[in-house]
Amino acid sequence: MNLRVLLIDDDINLNKVIAYQLHKRGCQVLTATGGEEGLKLFRKASVDVVLLDVQMPDISGIEVLKEIRQQNASAVVIMITAYGSIENALQACRLGADDYLTKPFGQEQLFFVIEKALRMRQLQEENRQLRSELVEKFDLGNLIAHSGKMKDLLRMVAQVAHSDATVLILGESGTGKELLARAIHYNSPRREKPLITVNCPSIPENLLESELFGHVKGAFTGAIKDRKGKFELADGGTIFLDEIGDLPEALQAKLLRVLQEHEIERLGDSRTLRVDVRVIAATNKNLENLVREGKFREDLYYRLSVVPLTIPPLRERREDIPFLVDHFLRQYAGERRLRIDPAVISALQAYDWPGNVRELENIIERMVVLSRSDTLTLQDLPPHIVQANAPENPVGVSGEEGELSLEEIERRAIIEALHRAGGNQTQAAKLLKIPRHVLLYRMKKFGLS
Repeated sequence: MNLRVLLIDDDINLNKVIAYQLHKRGCQVLTATGGEEGLKLFRKASVDVVLLDVQMPDISGIEVLKEIRQQNASAVVIMITAYGSIENALQACRLGADDYLTKPFGQEQLFFVIEKALRMRQLQEENRQLRSELVEKFDLGNLIAHSGKMKDLLRMVAQVAHSDATVLILGESGTGKELLARAIHYNSPRREKPLITVNCPSIPENLLESELFGHVKGAFTGAIKDRKGKFELADGGTIFLDEIGDLPEALQAKLLRVLQEHEIERLGDSRTLRVDVRVIAATNKNLENLVREGKFREDLYYRLSVVPLTIPPLRERREDIPFLVDHFLRQYAGERRLRIDPAVISALQAYDWPGNVRELENIIERMVVLSRSDTLTLQDLPPHIVQANAPENPVGVSGEEGELSLEEIERRAIIEALHRAGGNQTQAAKLLKIPRHVLLYRMKKFGLS
């Protein structure tokens, strides 16, 4: 243990014993027999751990703790208390002490408590660092939004994030509903508290109530102890209910109660618990239709849709595709310096993306993994995307001729487009849904004049 430890206790003999034990473990030890002396040493020296007696003649350990915490929030502080003053030690823990030792204690107990407190402090620091990284990652300025629709959406998100309003995110599968929910949370005042995600259809209906609201021991077969639900775990933070349109009707009334009363009731319990949770829900279904069909409660729908946000499908934000491609390329290429042929971007922009951004991400990852070149070309694209860009019934392309190479499909598509456009390259480019300079590049490649 290569630590610098400050020991503050008016018991000189105990100080000597503890200092000896710490020296044997490789620690550097500073000792003080009073609170004022201890604070002077603390201000001068950088210490990792403070062992602090609760009761001292000049100034109480509680007051010393308060002063230490004002000066340095990261130092580990362990209180030392006599058996009769455990309540003081517990009060110290509420004020920021990491743990306490009750006299008399042995050498092994001393080092166990120090190591446990250090591990906990390391986990807390890692947790803070992770939250900081998540806040940066989901900063609205880092989200890709070059199309008008996405810019409008993010402007709305920026306004909504700072409130506690319930949000309903609408959008097709793969549009990024969970990403948007995370952006709302990590740009909100609740960012330091938990974000708990629940995918409603992925949990069996008979377990979903317990998953959301928790249960008490004996509530059902297998409930061997009390268990908190997702709403309790999210207390102070945000819960994201994905695919809320699949929530069973029996649970819709319970969710409505949470939204109205901010209370939950564990399965098998008659007591209510207050929870402070912001609810963000998402669905790819038309909830208004479900309401009309009697499959979704109308009152719950209105409670959820205080602020509805609709994510446009990728086919309605094609301007974002080059930037999304660049993002995924950097994400999956690692240290490889991959370039991408402009014709690939044009092909990707012309495709309709039924799977939206998730499908685009999968395609880019596949291309990166399978490509052996430093440039991604049309040959690296899956055939269905290349073929989707060809005009209908291109010359010579038929099942009777057997399989054609991607290059041959592309060459024939260009010939057909030029034929239909009467040789006008600008019109042919429009038919192919690619820029004119890309058409000229491909014509030169295939020797077409």
